[in-house]
Amino acid sequence: MSRLHCARASIAEIAAHFGVNPLPSVAVPEETVEGLPGLVVFEKGGRRLLRSMTWGFPRLTKDMRARGEEAGRIGLVADLTNPMWEEMVVDPRYRCLIVLTHFANPDGVPGAKTRTWFSVKRQPIIAWAGFCRNLLSEGPVYAGMTMEANAAIPPTNDRMPVLLDPHDYDAWLHGGIQDVIRFQFRPPFAAERMKVQQTEDSWRSKAPPPGTQAQALLL
Repeated sequence: MSRLHCARASIAEIAAHFGVNPLPSVAVPEETVEGLPGLVVFEKGGRRLLRSMTWGFPRLTKDMRARGEEAGRIGLVADLTNPMWEEMVVDPRYRCLIVLTHFANPDGVPGAKTRTWFSVKRQPIIAWAGFCRNLLSEGPVYAGMTMEANAAIPPTNDRMPVLLDPHDYDAWLHGGIQDVIRFQFRPPFAAERMKVQQTEDSWRSKAPPPGTQAQALLL
């Protein structure tokens, strides 16, 4: 599953799509990888709020600490029974909608990987089912739930984000654990709904999805 996504839309467009009011004073990141900020919508006091959070929960094992390593980041939730997630996934307070317009997977041969971008046709802004928490040591962080990929994603990966339609938002934000399980194991968005953009841009190039360069000037 990719560890790169972006939101090539303005704050006003994002707020309108998710019903966020008033407009927050946050910037739209050019792109998000684990350890960097992304945009997240969550609910508090009956209102939807938009906030910048760091993608990835910190992970520091005893072995990592013994070797003097820094904490890593886990930004993907695949196994709901993992002790790292089992307490959080049952509580709707920690649900969120991760804002994106595109996600990318590395494509090609090792050492020469390029960016292949995925988006949803006729859905300029996408929500990815996520979990977020304000950690005392790290501040606000989030992770996204993954599922088996549709036929448009391979061979770049066999997993993909759990994408939501607007009519799914309330069920994700307020549903019980059975709803969480249902979203992860339901059929993914149909391959025919996906737009696939292969590029010659190096995986580490920071090049945006094709056709969004001009839009970036308006962010």
